[in-house]
Amino acid sequence: MNAGNHGSASGSLDPASDARRRRPAHPADVGDPISDVLETIRLRGAVFFLWEPSWPYATGVADGRRISNYIVPGTDLVISYHIVTEGPCWAAVPGEVPLRLDTGDILVLPRGDAYKIASEPQYPTLAEETASIEFFRLMSAGELPPVVTDGGPGPGRNGLICGFLGCDLHPYNPLLSTLPAMIRVPPPAAGEDPLSLLIHFACSEARQNRGGERCLLARLSETLFVEVLRRYLRNLDGSGTGWLHGLRHPLVGRALRLLHGRLDHSWTLVELAREVGASRSSLSEKFTTIVGVPPMQYLLRWRMQVAASRLADGTAKVYAVAREVGYASESAFSRAFKRDVGQSPAAWRAQRLSRSAATARR
Repeated sequence: MNAGNHGSASGSLDPASDARRRRPAHPADVGDPISDVLETIRLRGAVFFLWEPSWPYATGVADGRRISNYIVPGTDLVISYHIVTEGPCWAAVPGEVPLRLDTGDILVLPRGDAYKIASEPQYPTLAEETASIEFFRLMSAGELPPVVTDGGPGPGRNGLICGFLGCDLHPYNPLLSTLPAMIRVPPPAAGEDPLSLLIHFACSEARQNRGGERCLLARLSETLFVEVLRRYLRNLDGSGTGWLHGLRHPLVGRALRLLHGRLDHSWTLVELAREVGASRSSLSEKFTTIVGVPPMQYLLRWRMQVAASRLADGTAKVYAVAREVGYASESAFSRAFKRDVGQSPAAWRAQRLSRSAATARR
C-alpha cells in the first residue's frame, strides 16, 4: 500500500477532519501502545504455580501453540515466564545457547518456543514436550497442587515461580513477533521494589488455602508479566530493531504513541511527520528500519487488529467498529479488513464466536 494515500483511503470521519489534521498534538492524543497491544491480544493468565525441583532434574515444555488449547482454550499461544527464587538452573530452546539463571532472575518465553528447564544445560525432547501437555491439562483444571515438588534425590534444589498466559496472535501482534525466544530480566531491587512485593505476595498466596487462590494467582500472573515486560523495555536503548525498540526511539516512539492515541484520525504521512518534527522521508525511513513496516502500513495493520478484537467481543456493530478505527464507510472498512485479514468482518466474528462457544462447552 502506498504510504502517502492511506489517509484518503480510510475516509474522513466528519467535516471537521481537515481542522483536526492541522491541530497540534494534545497530551490526551498520545496513546499507550503497550497497554493497547496487551488489551487487544487478550492477554489472560491461566496457570500459576510454585515449582521446587531437587537435583538432578530436567523438564521440557511443549511449544506454546500446542499447549494453548489445554491451558487457555480459545487462544492462539501460551507465553511462559519463570521467576527463580532459588538458583542456579538452566533454560534452553532449540538452536540457541542455554541460559544460566541465578536467584532473582526472571525468564520470559514470549514467542511460545518449546523449552527445557534443568539442573544442567540441555535441550527439550519431543517425548518430554508431549508429557508436559498432560501436566498442564491437570494443572489448569485445578487437579494438581499449587506447589509442585519433583526431581532427583538432591541435595541441590531450585525454586521457581511459574506463570503461563494465553494470548491471540491474529491478525497482527506487533509485540511478540519482534521479541527474542528467551528474555532474561535481572533480579528486582530488594526492599520496596514493586516487583519484589508482587513476587512475595504470589508466593504467599500459592502456599495458602483460603479460597480463591486459583483466580487470584491467574490475575497476579498477568500483572507480573506486564511488569516484567516494562522492565525489559526500560533496559532497551532504542538502538536495535523491533516494535519495542521503536517505543524507546525518540522519533519512532513519538509516532507510535500518536497513531495509537488517535486511531480514528485520518492520518497522512505528511501530517504525522509534522507532528513529530521530522521530514516525511526521515520518519518513513527510520520507522520502517526499526518497526519493519512503513508508518501508514503499520497504522492499517493496527487498525485491523483493534477491529478484530472488537468484532471478536460479539457486541459492537460493524459500522461502529469501522468508525472507531478511522473509517467513515462501512463498505470501505469491510474491504480493507478482508484484504488484510483474509476474511470479512462478519466471517471473522462468526469464527471467533464459534470457537469461544466450543471452548465454553468443554
